[in-house]
Amino acid sequence: MEKIKNLDKAAKRILRAIREKEPIVIYGDSDMDGVCSVVILEETIVSAGAKNYTVYFPDREIEGYGINKKSLSSLKSPALLVVLDCGIGNVKEVDLANKMGFEVVIIDHHEPLNKYPAASIIVDPKQKGDNYPFKEFANVGLVFKLSENILGNKMSEPLKKSFLELVAMATIADMMPRKEDNEEMIMEGMGYLKDTWRPGLQALFNLYEFKKLVLIEKIIKVNSLLNIRDVKDGLPVAYRLLIEPDIKKAEAIADKLLEAGEEKRIMIREIVKEIEDRILRKKENIVFEGDESWNLILLGVAAAIIAKNTKKPVFLYTKYEKDSQGSVRAPDGFNTVEAMKKCDDFLLTYGGHPRASGFKVKNKDLERFKERLMEYFR
Repeated sequence: MEKIKNLDKAAKRILRAIREKEPIVIYGDSDMDGVCSVVILEETIVSAGAKNYTVYFPDREIEGYGINKKSLSSLKSPALLVVLDCGIGNVKEVDLANKMGFEVVIIDHHEPLNKYPAASIIVDPKQKGDNYPFKEFANVGLVFKLSENILGNKMSEPLKKSFLELVAMATIADMMPRKEDNEEMIMEGMGYLKDTWRPGLQALFNLYEFKKLVLIEKIIKVNSLLNIRDVKDGLPVAYRLLIEPDIKKAEAIADKLLEAGEEKRIMIREIVKEIEDRILRKKENIVFEGDESWNLILLGVAAAIIAKNTKKPVFLYTKYEKDSQGSVRAPDGFNTVEAMKKCDDFLLTYGGHPRASGFKVKNKDLERFKERLMEYFR
């Protein structure tokens, strides 16, 4: 049986860092897939004896997505920088990290772009030379396999079960196909969720509003709440809740999230309505809209709704002073990453999956970006 390329290598490098007490930085995206990846790797290295480590989530709205200069400047080097659920598109940023004294290990599941970053180790089933037959993992599935590799027979049954719960939830949240390796891990993880020991998940699953729902409906609702933007001391609420050991504190956070979830739904409805009004008379082959007032974290859901309704690729962005950051969603049959590869000469960053991706572009290039996308999808 083929193995995922570089998975053994990454496990050995992390074990060496633990053994030699090197500083390790676990650097993860702040969505559900990224957060669950971080939780699994953190609990794995602690089980393997690590003490000298830091967890870091870049703030998408302030620092941008993936590895970026601001984040690197706030981290201490030299260190082993293990990047989860991002990094495959960060060519310039990895060069900068190398210069700053970091050794970069990337564990990512997104589409590689025109050029690979010069990381010490890259694990991504979609990279060239990876012969593992299944390519559609969520990042959390890759990190679970990495964890099995790191701990071997030291992985206890309760730990394995708690990891598979997170794998199931994050794979569903990231809308990865439910087949082969994914379906196997989802089914096993869902079997354990009913009796989860994790106080954060207990608090969410026991919310009165979710009581009458079947398990898969509960998971979808809980995932939506865990995706709410609420950052404290640089840590997203999903991470804080998933590692919270106290059930009372977890219940208080869950109640607060439920309230915020209703506010989020109202805000998304308002954005969708505004976009629908704007595009009513436009006869364009894509939806390309932005605004200074839109909350970046809500644009993925809004774009998904509009893509479903219009059957077109949807590019939504929040406009800042000099540049704009956006979320992209598209129906089946469209590849938004391939489309953005054609705009590689002026996009600041971009990447993701064919149907769900993101970008950052200078405001002066917005019109050029739109024209080239329309040309590509024509």
